[in-house]
Amino acid sequence: MDRAAVNTFQTKQDDSSLRDWLALNRLKGFGPKKILTLLQAFGSPQQVFNASSANLKSSGLSSSAIEQIRTADRACKEDLDWLNAHPRHHIVTLEDKRYPTLLKELTDPPLLLYVNGDPDLLSLPQIAIVGSRLATPGGLVIAREFSRSLASAGLVITSGLALGVDAAAHSGALEAGGKTIAVLGTGPDRIYPAKHLSLAEQIVENGAIVSEFIPGTRPRKENFPRRNRVISGLAVGVLVVEAAKRSGSLITARFAMEQGKEVFAIPGSIKNPQTKGCHTLIREGARLVESVEDIVEELGPMFAVLVPAENDRSSEEKLNHESGTQHRLVMDILGYDPVSVDQIVERTGLTASDVSSILLELELEGDVCSQAGGMYVRTR
Repeated sequence: MDRAAVNTFQTKQDDSSLRDWLALNRLKGFGPKKILTLLQAFGSPQQVFNASSANLKSSGLSSSAIEQIRTADRACKEDLDWLNAHPRHHIVTLEDKRYPTLLKELTDPPLLLYVNGDPDLLSLPQIAIVGSRLATPGGLVIAREFSRSLASAGLVITSGLALGVDAAAHSGALEAGGKTIAVLGTGPDRIYPAKHLSLAEQIVENGAIVSEFIPGTRPRKENFPRRNRVISGLAVGVLVVEAAKRSGSLITARFAMEQGKEVFAIPGSIKNPQTKGCHTLIREGARLVESVEDIVEELGPMFAVLVPAENDRSSEEKLNHESGTQHRLVMDILGYDPVSVDQIVERTGLTASDVSSILLELELEGDVCSQAGGMYVRTR
């Protein structure tokens, strides 16, 4: 977006100005680019509404579009009711000093953001963590661990509140006592999926929920790519944990590439369909990531020094020190592809009872996870 154009309407926002922004945002068939063109031509939302039909027509608007502007409801009761319903509710317009600079650099930035939580977080350094809704148990553990470490290092964790990796990323940040932002593909008053209502409440307490969609907007397929461009637009980089060949996570990553952001991808088993998208991204130039340090090394120069706060011994060291030879034998057999109990018994020489007991302990410690059919895989 042209910074000079933004500066032409960087005025102090009052109640009438906010109503004009809200009314402009509610015009049907007017996308962000079209409205930004109008703002560049007329200077402010108020001047758009006050412009003559002749001037609006000369800017390229059709008769039906001009009629919409002429009949727009500038009371915006639903928006203002939502805003006034709770002290944590905020509406941040493109002229608001709290509007994040990185998002403003998009060619089609949202005209305004509905924020439930702390709007100041929008301008802090963020990394987006996204991935499959159908993530494997191991993928969920990885997303949680990376999120926890990156949040401990001082980054805000941004994601989309979806099932799978998104929820694990938000949860990891919260567990670390860090901050997290959830970007919605619905209105700010509708949590989707509904099962994440409790998680959303925690995010509001320790971060922010953000939407560009008006209150009452239900989940629609076409809204989520728009949501994804905001996720990548807010962040300095995007980490993809697991993604199928066709997924919303790849859309987010490609938006990030177009926006000049860093893209990181975690590789996985060639037999896992949920990692094929990550492998595709790596072939296209995304950075292959095996540890949090890989991300910190790349992004560190962009901030102050980011040092992961989690200095605990690795799970491998813990196993060597605490778990003994039998645990070591089992872990040596386990990989990131599913292995059965019978295969572990055969390869280790341990009894089925011993193997089952060891697997239970390792699963409780989060080092392995069980899968359908009595199979087990490493999680880290």
